[in-house]
Amino acid sequence: MIASEAKLRIGFIPLADAAALIVAVDKGFTAAEGLDVELVSEVSWSNVRDKLNIGLFDAAHLLAPIAIASSLGLGHVKVPIVAPFGLGVNGNAITVSPALYAAIAAVAEGNIIDPLVSARALARVIAKRNARGEEPLTFGMTFPFSTHNYHLRFWMAAGGVDPDEDVRLVVLPPPYMVESLANGQVDGFCVGAPWNSVAVDLGIGFILHFVCEILPRAAEKVLAVRSRWADEHPQTLLRLVRAHGRAAAFVEDTTNREEVTAMLAAPNRIGVAAEVIRRTLDGRMKVAPDGTMRASDRYLLIGRTGAARPDPVQAAWLYGQMVRWGQAPLSAELLSAAKSVFRPDLYDAAIADTAPDLEGEPADGIGAFAGPAFDSSDLAAHIGSWKIRRA
Repeated sequence: MIASEAKLRIGFIPLADAAALIVAVDKGFTAAEGLDVELVSEVSWSNVRDKLNIGLFDAAHLLAPIAIASSLGLGHVKVPIVAPFGLGVNGNAITVSPALYAAIAAVAEGNIIDPLVSARALARVIAKRNARGEEPLTFGMTFPFSTHNYHLRFWMAAGGVDPDEDVRLVVLPPPYMVESLANGQVDGFCVGAPWNSVAVDLGIGFILHFVCEILPRAAEKVLAVRSRWADEHPQTLLRLVRAHGRAAAFVEDTTNREEVTAMLAAPNRIGVAAEVIRRTLDGRMKVAPDGTMRASDRYLLIGRTGAARPDPVQAAWLYGQMVRWGQAPLSAELLSAAKSVFRPDLYDAAIADTAPDLEGEPADGIGAFAGPAFDSSDLAAHIGSWKIRRA
């Protein structure tokens, strides 16, 4: 049953990149647009996807690759999705156990802040473990069609680690990552904020890399709606996007930081200490239990540098990862369909200021630390340039 024009149910996962969605509702920006929004917290991405697909949610805070996979009919039923607003660029990190961090540091040839140095060191650690007959290392990621899966794979493969042969990748809901690391069920994970910081604060993890050190511009979450719903409720969608535009600007204004962190830290929203949220938004992260800090102004982009405007190049890169790792066949038709999920035209129709300042952003729209520049016009050549791949 489709909700009325004014009343919406929107699903989200307790993560910092739900900030624009949470602020849009809790600050009253959606109400100002005549929208009565109920936010529903979920634990797993499969729950969010399924409830969006069958109409229990009108919209959702969703992993960008899930929106593409759903539209292409990969891994589940085919339900076309459109993304008129980007909720976050970057924001993930790779966290490892103290034991694995020490092992990587011991064999690294150079500074392990460099992801190529750490990936090659990981390959050496794995080779030593194999020689001793030890079990493969296990890494957690949030979903097969997830940025976390692709970020781990991209980083590992650049150093010569085959993510399907040399390690185990397992699916875990974001809120369960920390407990799984504490219990020794995983040796590391890739997840969005704030769960990396929670592991560090508990003394059970080291943040090895921010994803912006691997891919400086990586589309992470989107505001997703069913394509049919978008067609049936065009004005409601425009109002929803406008409210999110105001919210993203509010989040990015540092004078609002205390108010924003309080909203996000609420028990019915993200439910962690406000200080952890603040560090995430400031891009100043504690990366080790001893208090070592590392900062990046790119850690999580909510609205600045055009992050909120969906970029079809990002959709093409994500589809390329699906092809590279054997989740999808390569075809011009599927590439076009993937790119059409990201809808800058709907964003532009709702938000007047549509000329973001992209000075200093990666020329290819991605900026990966390894490999050739990304070119979506020749995806076959790009994928073929990688030695480790399933395609």
